[in-house]
Amino acid sequence: MSGRRHFPLFDGATSVSNSQWIRVETVDGAFDAYLALPPNGKTASAQGVVLVQEIFGVNEHIRGVADQYAMDGYVVLAPDIFWRSAPRIELGYSGDDWGRAMELRKAVDVEKAVKDIEATVKALRGKLDAGAKVAAIGYCFGGLLSYLSAARGLVDAAVPYYGGGIHNYLSEAAHLNVPTQFHYGALDSHITPDIVAQVSEAVKSRPSTEVFVYPNADHGFNCWSRESYHQPSAALAHGRALEFLAKSFAK
Repeated sequence: MSGRRHFPLFDGATSVSNSQWIRVETVDGAFDAYLALPPNGKTASAQGVVLVQEIFGVNEHIRGVADQYAMDGYVVLAPDIFWRSAPRIELGYSGDDWGRAMELRKAVDVEKAVKDIEATVKALRGKLDAGAKVAAIGYCFGGLLSYLSAARGLVDAAVPYYGGGIHNYLSEAAHLNVPTQFHYGALDSHITPDIVAQVSEAVKSRPSTEVFVYPNADHGFNCWSRESYHQPSAALAHGRALEFLAKSFAK
């Protein structure tokens, strides 16, 4: 998908989101990333968001979320994390697609993926004004990568949603020196309350860190393409994320 995407408004007018795929260079080669610009197509004075996929690729939903944040005024870049094994793959959330997604997750090298995030941040900063800030927002596996990106000082803020595996990297929480906002669903059988408690305990002393748990939400509650989508929690979390980014970028 490239070029302009048009969204009808109630009065018959249209709103335009500028989006395209670009190439990001790394020492291992180049991969594709989905770039979404604010409605006016301008990057001047804008801040940046690296949007990190779930295990289902930069699919229609992730591109939609990128456009959503672009409509909020951010320059957004969503890297293809699975490019080494399945470039530009787009998967659904059940059946064979679910199995394929799990295979790709097991095969991916987390450290190489973090390096890809670093390359994505560099590419995004190249499109912004000097001094502009970049946040990493990620979902599930992308939540883990956004957390690691923050802990390793690659970004200026992070918003991990139901980050799977963060509890296996809590030794890095001591290095979490940028604002980070965590979102979890209380009904999540993958990330249980005891795991959320471990993460909360590990990050509670870090500066500008928040942890939110949504009582009626399950894993993947932000994804409107999944059965677990919970609109009230998704809307509340998105509002919190926007307020958090505004405050974090203003510092």
